[in-house]
Amino acid sequence: MELSDDTAIRYARHTFSQLTAVAARLGDERVNERPVGPHTNTVAAIILHCCGVTEFWLGHVGLGRASERDREGEFAKTATVAELRVAVETALAQLEDDIRAIRAGTTTSEFAAGRQFLLDEDRSDASLVIHVLEELFQHLGHAELTADVLLQD
Repeated sequence: MELSDDTAIRYARHTFSQLTAVAARLGDERVNERPVGPHTNTVAAIILHCCGVTEFWLGHVGLGRASERDREGEFAKTATVAELRVAVETALAQLEDDIRAIRAGTTTSEFAAGRQFLLDEDRSDASLVIHVLEELFQHLGHAELTADVLLQD
């Protein structure tokens, strides 16, 4: 069985839709609030991190695009709910292009060698895309827990 482009894109869209729903539930007044002090992440930061995750893994690792990603900086950023929606739509448009490019075989062999982190040494393009989906769903859970803590009072 092979992972189809449409299926991967549909799951990514679903996850990002759920992430923006969490942000909307919090609103601008709480989306940048840390739930338990300075060492926890805001929902806005989690969403911006997810945008960075997709660009880094698909664009840089998968397709060999240069990356100037500041992973740690993603967790310090703030945004309004509207700005998060724009960031997500931009990330999704790039994700769709990248998944289709990966399927078309435009991955670079020099980056394929760096994929030893994937499950059971699977360095396939499908495994790379699944890794991105795994990260998105994991962070969706983080965002939902964060919102639950912030809204409990």
